[in-house]
Order: sequence, then C-alpha cells, then structure tokens
Amino acid sequence: MNNKSPTRKMEIGYAILFLLTAFQEALVYVQVYWKQAYTLTEFVLSMAILLALLLGFTVPMGVSVVLIFVYMVSYTVWLATYAESSVIVYAWMLVIPANVLVAAFIRSYLIRSKRIVERLEELKEINPIIDLDTTLGNKEALAETVVKQSNLAKRYEDKYSFCMAMFKIEFLPLVQEALGSERYAQLLLELSNTIQKQIRFEDYKFSLDEGRFVILLPMTNKDYLQRLTGRIKNAMMDVSFTDKKGRPLELVIRSGALVFQKDQFSQYEQIDNVIAALERNAELDLIGEYI
Repeated sequence: MNNKSPTRKMEIGYAILFLLTAFQEALVYVQVYWKQAYTLTEFVLSMAILLALLLGFTVPMGVSVVLIFVYMVSYTVWLATYAESSVIVYAWMLVIPANVLVAAFIRSYLIRSKRIVERLEELKEINPIIDLDTTLGNKEALAETVVKQSNLAKRYEDKYSFCMAMFKIEFLPLVQEALGSERYAQLLLELSNTIQKQIRFEDYKFSLDEGRFVILLPMTNKDYLQRLTGRIKNAMMDVSFTDKKGRPLELVIRSGALVFQKDQFSQYEQIDNVIAALERNAELDLIGEYI
C-alpha cells in the first residue's frame, strides 16, 4: 500500500493515538502510586483529554492550531503562578495539545477518504465498469493480435489462416438512453459472456467502444464462418435484458466478417483500416475478403 494514501495515514494516526492513550494511562498510575492520591485538579486535566479529542474531531485544523496556541500560553501562565508540582500537571502541557493534533489529523484524512470514495462513485457512473477480459477500448491489444496472426498466416499460407468478425449494437444511442450508464455496462458484460460461450478456447475476443465486439478466429473455414457469425448474432439478440424502467430490451445486432488475404498483408498493420472494413461489412451483414 502507498504510504501517502489516506488509509495508510489514518492507520498511523490511530496507532499514535493508541500509544498516546497508553502513555497517559501510565502517567495517571504513576501519579497515584507516588502520591497515593488523585486530586480534583488532576481529574479535571484528565477529563480535558476527552475534550481535546472532541475538539480535534469537530473543529477545522486551523482552529485547532489557534486553540492549541492559546492553551499553551494560558497553561504556561498557570504553571508559573498557581499550579502545584506533579507529573501529570507538567506532562499534560504537551499531552492535551497532542490529543487535539492527532484527532484533527485523523479527521482530515477521514474526510479526504470520504471525498475520494464519493468521487470514485461519480466516476463509476461516468465510466461504467466493463468486463476485465474485454476491457472497453482495447484497440491496441486487437492491433497486436492481428499483426501476429497475419504474420503466421503469411509464413504458413498453406497450413494456417484466420478470420475476423465484428458484432455491433444497432441504434446504440437509443439503447444507451434506455439503459443508463450502469445498466449499459451490465449489458456489455452480458454480451461479452454470451460471445465467449459461442467461441472456442483458442479464439480471441475484443471489445471496442461504440458497442462493438470483434472476434478473431484462427483456422476457421470460410464456409463455416457465415453460420458461426449468424449463431453468435442470434445468441446476442436473444439475451434477456430489461431497461431502467423494467421493460424488455429489444436488441438489434449487425455482424460483418473478414477472411485473411495474403495479397493484402500490409493492410493488416493498419488496425483502423481493418476495423473500418469490418464496419462496412457489418452494415450489410456480409463476409468480405478485402480491406
């Protein structure tokens, strides 16, 4: 854990407060042992510790510092004029301000932690949580995989090939409006899981923005590709999901596919061109061969 984190600093603050409390208790026991008495003044000073903690937890840090300064000046005057000499009387000059400072320290980081949690909740609404296996925006991972697969397909052209397919949510703005950000994130998770159930272990699955999923299928026969994309598309549209008002969501999914072509090898290094070709094919629900 980062030592600069609010949680870590609160742990340190509570540890200091615990040690300070143990020290204060020890001083009280030593005072009673030495004098066999516990005067009203010492009792009032001990109760002042609780007040110091209360002030530290309730007033701002700046006010606490001012109160400590006033206390130190007043206490010094009292020591020089009226106070009786004892362990507690002298020790409490520093112990009570220490309680105020430690309590204020803990309070400041409690407030900061609360604000961090609130901010994270706000960000969660803005940026919904997406399936870790298909992180939203993993375009770079898709580009790297396409380059690797295209190199394999070029090197072993007689033995190895691959296909790609895109599945795209149609009328996406209307879907997002009907679901809201949180339920839209849940829908993406559900669609991702649905795709995963329809493909093989050695196949690749990616999720892009704008409600698009891309799968890469090594050693998949072109003649089988049409049935596969149709099956996945139907499974996605059959997902049972409700909008934020509890009404059934009617999903429309478009699909498009590409088959690797050796004569276009250089094109596969440009992932934007590959995605654009998949997009065009998805508009017409067809399997293409050219980027």
